[in-house]
Amino acid sequence: MESDSKIPEPLLFNPLKHYLPYIRDLIESSISGKSPYNPKELVRMIRHIGNCVMDIYTGNLSRERIFQEVKSFLDSSGLNDMEKYRHWVGPGFTDYKIIVLSDSSRWTMKYQNNEAHYVHIFPARSSPHTFRIKANTLKSAILYMIIIGKDFITEDDLNRARALAGLSPVREVADTEAVTELIEILRK
Repeated sequence: MESDSKIPEPLLFNPLKHYLPYIRDLIESSISGKSPYNPKELVRMIRHIGNCVMDIYTGNLSRERIFQEVKSFLDSSGLNDMEKYRHWVGPGFTDYKIIVLSDSSRWTMKYQNNEAHYVHIFPARSSPHTFRIKANTLKSAILYMIIIGKDFITEDDLNRARALAGLSPVREVADTEAVTELIEILRK
């Protein structure tokens, strides 16, 4: 996961789970041997993606622009301190607010109990410029592209990549198709 030092305070954002250009760049740098991460670190990062579904932003806003717009919203709304923000968004696991950025994408804002990074942001469900994906599908596609990399995807190769993330073999055609479709999206 990208270090918190690259994410401006008070934001918390995981580009490996939510930002398509970052995912593509990570794959490309890993394939070309220019990744700052060794294979063991990479597998650890990918395992950290979790087990839920997530929304991945595909729009044209850079991460820096997203951060700038969210911080501008916080400033203009008087929510630039932890207590004010926590009170506004709510402290509970199910509490959140949604804001709209300049490209019409919607972003979920949650409270994170972290002094430096308490504004957890990620694309909202069904937002413009996003798609929804299962975590295990994302893990499988990333590892396949980095480790296997062949254009013709076989079930055996796919399962070899999944094993690196501690995932069981694919058993249903729909799961194989979902990973294959995501691989095609990541290749573009």
